[in-house]
Amino acid sequence: MNLTKNITFSLALLSGLTAFNTAKGQISTQQLAGQKINTITTTVPFLLIAPDSRSSAMGDVGVALSPDANSVHWNPAKLAFIDDKEDVGFSMSYSPWLRKLVNDINLGYLSGYKKLDKNSAVAMSLRYFSLGNITFTDITGATTREFKPSEFALDLAYSRKLSDKFSTGIAFRYINSNLTGGTSVGGGETKPGRSVAVDISGYYQGDQFKIGEIESNLAYGINISNIGAKMSYSNDADKDFIPTNLRLGTALNMELDEFNGLTIAFDANKLLVPTLPEYEQKNGQDVLNADGTQAIYSGKDPNVGVATGIINSFSDAPGIVLLDDNGTSSEVEKGSKFKEELHEIILSVGAEYMYNDIFAVRAGYFHEHWSKGNRRFISMGAGVSYSSFKLDLSYLIGLTQNSPIANTIRFTLRFNFGKTSGTNKASIDS
Repeated sequence: MNLTKNITFSLALLSGLTAFNTAKGQISTQQLAGQKINTITTTVPFLLIAPDSRSSAMGDVGVALSPDANSVHWNPAKLAFIDDKEDVGFSMSYSPWLRKLVNDINLGYLSGYKKLDKNSAVAMSLRYFSLGNITFTDITGATTREFKPSEFALDLAYSRKLSDKFSTGIAFRYINSNLTGGTSVGGGETKPGRSVAVDISGYYQGDQFKIGEIESNLAYGINISNIGAKMSYSNDADKDFIPTNLRLGTALNMELDEFNGLTIAFDANKLLVPTLPEYEQKNGQDVLNADGTQAIYSGKDPNVGVATGIINSFSDAPGIVLLDDNGTSSEVEKGSKFKEELHEIILSVGAEYMYNDIFAVRAGYFHEHWSKGNRRFISMGAGVSYSSFKLDLSYLIGLTQNSPIANTIRFTLRFNFGKTSGTNKASIDS
């Protein structure tokens, strides 16, 4: 097996498509049966995989859910709102990944927090992604070496309340992606991809109000994650974007009665990286600029810096370019640019029912437009709690044919310790 398989697996984790440009780390714009596919992909997409069972059971919502140790991933700002009685907390998660394709890819996640005082907290997390065993061969097919590619990210987060209702958070991240082990590929030397990034987040917890006779409150969250340097796997290759992502969401928490509670949450995500443009065609051939690069007919140049890429990501969708009978670019379909921008927004909705703070049942739905990756699934799960110990399980049901992420299972163990008083009551985070 060569380098192409390694990078293809890494890029395929979140897309669900099969046409990859591994040299650029992006899926090219295609016309398939009259339908335009322009999926955005990046390096190290494992950073966007939901690591824990609670949120993954709820359709990958999490930016505004009540805080726990996994808030390092979803929204570091929530950490400051962890109950003061839960002074220290840890979470361990494990998920076999892409089981329909291979049987040796796994994602592990370890996170923990410490309350500094009633207004602030710090946290750390380690995400480790193993891509199984790869066999490298030469041009004759002879085995040259065996290697187990892997990726990891190490986070350090800090959160502080700015008022009784609002907090901010920041997380610093080191990313290491070793897909080749330094193996020479195509006569060129390779190296691990490395980058550093930062998350900036906010969390607002509203006042109590009543829906009929039901005590309720709304929480809101925002997290801009993976703002960081581009990454490359060789000294000669162009650097590619890491998955800078904007996540917005809200959660409605309802206390149905003394023993029963219900949470309904909604998240919206958008990648803040360039969308591939539509390149100009003339008589079925690419039109080139004076410097030999392809001329862009619609959209924006994706070869830009990180800050420019983030800004452009809100307005760089090329839309659908129409060709005349000679195969020459003629016009952009009216309204297609705006529609494509909307299609880049990923939507998640989930619900959690809790009984007596001991048992939880969860379900959710995740939707990504077919032209941007076509990930659509229903998720479900459950959680039980006793004292400081919590066990969560989630299961994913794919809604697209031959979905590579169908039947994904995640397991999570959570522990909370610290400043307890009175009865050490069992609790499920809600």
